[in-house]
Amino acid sequence: MRLDDLYLWYLGAPTPCYVGALKLVAAGKGVSLHYTEDWLAHGFALSEDLPLVDKEFFPPGRLSANAPRAVGAVDDARPNRWGEKVIRFIDKPKRTSLMELLYYAGDDRFGALGVSTSPTTYLPRKGGPLPRLAQAQELSEVVAKIEAGDALTTLETKIIEGGGSPLGGAKPKALIDIEGEQWVIKFFNHEYVDAPLIEHATMTLAAQAGITVAQTQVIHLVAANAVAIRRFDRVDGRRIHSISAGTAIRAATPAGTEPEMGYPQLARILRRIGVSQGDVHLADAQELFRRMVFNILMDNTDDHEKNHSLLVVDPRANGRLRLAPAYDVLPTNSGQGFQEFICGAHGQESTLANAMSQCDAFGFQPAQAASQVVQVIAVVNTWRAHFKTMGVSNSDLDSLAERLDGNELLSQRQTFDAGQYQGTPPKRKPSSPFRRA
Repeated sequence: MRLDDLYLWYLGAPTPCYVGALKLVAAGKGVSLHYTEDWLAHGFALSEDLPLVDKEFFPPGRLSANAPRAVGAVDDARPNRWGEKVIRFIDKPKRTSLMELLYYAGDDRFGALGVSTSPTTYLPRKGGPLPRLAQAQELSEVVAKIEAGDALTTLETKIIEGGGSPLGGAKPKALIDIEGEQWVIKFFNHEYVDAPLIEHATMTLAAQAGITVAQTQVIHLVAANAVAIRRFDRVDGRRIHSISAGTAIRAATPAGTEPEMGYPQLARILRRIGVSQGDVHLADAQELFRRMVFNILMDNTDDHEKNHSLLVVDPRANGRLRLAPAYDVLPTNSGQGFQEFICGAHGQESTLANAMSQCDAFGFQPAQAASQVVQVIAVVNTWRAHFKTMGVSNSDLDSLAERLDGNELLSQRQTFDAGQYQGTPPKRKPSSPFRRA
C-alpha cells in the first residue's frame, strides 16, 4: 500500500473528530497538515506551531534522509524506533516513508491523535486485541524472535499485532492489558545488569524525591524480569492529547532558529502556558528541576527529548499543559559526564553547579533551589539500600556503585554546599569532576 495522503483524527472526545489532511512532502522526508474547516471552527491548536489558521503547515526545512519529521504534534504520533522495527518485520510495507510509518503505527499510539485512510470515517490500521498479562512470557518470546530476525507463526503475529509501543526508544517493548488497562511492558535486552528490575527500583526511588512517576511493576518471566509501566496518556479509557518535550520546545522556538533541547527551556514553557490554577504551572516547573537533579545524580544520561512528555489536559483552554509523570528513569551506568538534555549555563554537563546555574528558569531563588538539591541528595544517598529491598542482586549493586558511588557523582553529593547559594550566586564556576587533567 502506497500512502501519500492520510487523514488526522482527534480521539480524545466521545466520538472521533476529523482534524485535517496529511500529505507526504519534502521529497518524502516530511509530512504536512492542513486543518479542516470544522476543526478550525471548533478544534484547538495541536501544538504552538500549529495555530488555527487555514493554511498547509510544513515541517522544519532542516530535514535529512536520516531524520524525516512530521509537522508539530503530528510527529509524536509516529512509532518509536522499536515500533518501526516491528512494522518492517510484521507488516513489511513496500515503502517505508514517514506516511507509511504513521499509518502502520495503528490505533494505540501515544496521545490522542489517530491516522485514518478516510476523511469521513475513522479507519485506522487495525491490530489484534492487546495481549494480556498471562501472555507476557509468550510475548517476550515473540519479541526475542523479532530481535533475532526469526520468522513468526500466524498466532505469534497476532499476539504482537496489537502491541505497538507508545513510548520512545529502541529497546524491545510492547503494549499489554493488565486488568483492563493499558501498560507498556519492557523486556530484558541482554544488558549486563537486570535493567527491568533496576528501572522499577529507580522509579520508586524517584517518587521518594518528590517526583511524580508513572506506576511500574516487575513482571517475573522464565529467563529474566520485565518491567511494566502504566500508560499516563490514558485515563479511565479516555485518551489524553500529549506531546513530547521536543515537540513543545520546537513549537516555542522562533522560525529559523535552532531549538535548544533542555530542562530550562521546558521549564519556561511550563511556566508560560502550563495549567495556572493553583500555581500548577510553577509546581510542574519546580518538579522538573528535581527530575534534572535526580537524573544527574543517578547517572540517567538518557534523558533525551522523547523521554519527557507533556499532557494537554484541557485542549480547548489555550492548550494548557501539565508535566507528564516521569518514565524511562534508570542509571545508564555510563559515567559519561553529560546529559542528553541541556541542564544550565554549561550545557549538558552533569553537575549540580550546572543545574543550579539557571535555577531561575524553574521559578526558584538560588536558596530555594539549593534546598531542593539537598533533599534529592538525601534520597539518592539511600539508593543502595532501596535497590536491595527491591531485590536487586549484590553483583548488580556493585556494578551500579562503580558509577553512582564513584568519585564524580559521590563527590557532588558529599560536597554540595547549600550555604553558598544563600546570597548572590557564586562568581567562580566549580570545576567539573568529569574533566580529566
